[in-house]
Amino acid sequence: MISTLLSQSEQEKLIRKLEIFKIQGRDKRDRPILRVIGKLFPGNAIARLVTVDTVKKYLEDEIFPSLDGRPFSVVYVHTGVNRGDNFPGISALKSLYDAVPVKVRDNLEAFYFLHPGIQSRLFLATFGRILFTGGAGGGLYGKVNYINRLEFLWDRVRRRGIEMPEFVHEFEEEMECRPTMDYGLESDHPGIIHGGPCLDSTVSTYSMRCIA
Repeated sequence: MISTLLSQSEQEKLIRKLEIFKIQGRDKRDRPILRVIGKLFPGNAIARLVTVDTVKKYLEDEIFPSLDGRPFSVVYVHTGVNRGDNFPGISALKSLYDAVPVKVRDNLEAFYFLHPGIQSRLFLATFGRILFTGGAGGGLYGKVNYINRLEFLWDRVRRRGIEMPEFVHEFEEEMECRPTMDYGLESDHPGIIHGGPCLDSTVSTYSMRCIA
């Protein structure tokens, strides 16, 4: 087994620096938002950089108390996630979910899943009821809202007050050139479905549309 290269305090500093979890902004129902950036979550690296126990402790110490026992929403940004880099494993996800206090789970009223890919949809359809149920409203699984585009997120969330990383906006621009992405038809596992860039040496139908 590979031991962690970082102390627990260093791991917590890394999580804080990356802003993987951040309470920021409000939705249209005036609920505070917990923003989660999936691309920054360590997947295969979790065994050697950030342990599941450290993530649990960080959430317990830094995030859950700030929610102050109030109803809240989650905006989970799936943009740029792939299984190889950002998927910690089913057992780790289950462990993290089980560690969330029941009161916090019950106060979660909406889970906005931005830029879902086909693999993530299939994963939740297959394992969601097993891993993420329990509590008010059927648990997390029953509260998931798939959001394909930022413009649709702004229908649910107040635009001012929540920041999106630059790569999210770049992905939105790319979607204009690859319409299958707009409907969640492309994979979030690298190598399953490849869409070419908007502009390359061979000008495709999509790249012509981007230029127009």
